[in-house]
Amino acid sequence: TKTASKSAIKITQAQAKDQGNGQLFKWVAWFTGSKNAMKGFGFFLGGLLLETLGFQGSLWAMSGMLALVLIGVVTSLPPMMGKSKPSGSAKELFAKNAGINALAAARVALFGARDVWFVVGVPVFLYSVGWTFTMVGGFLAAWTIGYGLVQALAPQLVRRSADGLSREVPAARWWSAVLTLIPLGIAAALWLQAPQLQWWVVGGLSLFGFAFAINSSVHSYLVLAYAGSEKAAEDVGFYYAANALGRFMGTLLSGLLYQWGGLLYALLGSALMLLLCWLTTLRLPLGLLEHTTPSEKTGTP
Repeated sequence: TKTASKSAIKITQAQAKDQGNGQLFKWVAWFTGSKNAMKGFGFFLGGLLLETLGFQGSLWAMSGMLALVLIGVVTSLPPMMGKSKPSGSAKELFAKNAGINALAAARVALFGARDVWFVVGVPVFLYSVGWTFTMVGGFLAAWTIGYGLVQALAPQLVRRSADGLSREVPAARWWSAVLTLIPLGIAAALWLQAPQLQWWVVGGLSLFGFAFAINSSVHSYLVLAYAGSEKAAEDVGFYYAANALGRFMGTLLSGLLYQWGGLLYALLGSALMLLLCWLTTLRLPLGLLEHTTPSEKTGTP
């Protein structure tokens, strides 16, 4: 659903040619940010539904709401919107342009760097220092909602260019570099056993969420800027498959690193992944000709 929705944004922007890349960035940022803010709200809503309706009742309530969404989609969207011929082989599927491939690799590292502390490390650490389940869940929910709101505001914080790449690509590199320093700073506080350590962690991860949200929003824009409108859904799907791979790796490493060395190891793992993310963004092309595939340049099938 997410892949299809973001692909629809690309198709809609291509049809509204007078809107330009600036409008595409705004649409992508608003869509991505609002989606993640609602994801955070879901932490609260899930607890409320379990408390009032129980598990089985909550499932029926969610099924009913999704049925309403389905009716809206079926009745309002154009039929077969964006349908195109898929790639015929795995080799063709992976033969994306340089921009898509570099972004996919950066996405693996970026989301791995988040989940390596978010899934196990920080929740277990906060519980170990005396936080209740409700407090831990509330922090994660607030973090996710705030992250979504910052994503939606990203176009106000990143200078845009007429060609849609010359300023946006350096912004992706800059925010990746900034993000790398934050878990290193928190790890240093842990190593030195700073006073009120839990608040160093909470404050540092709040800064992490701000920089991560802008970084993620810029990435989400760039994948559509690089994607060809004919196979936008496949390009975006390839990119989100990389996103899922990063989350899998981050989730696995979150438990392993916390077992081996506590939150300190999880944060160092996050910093290493972010360094890889920054190095990968150095490969992002700055112009259209740089990221166009040979067939797109010549017009050959």
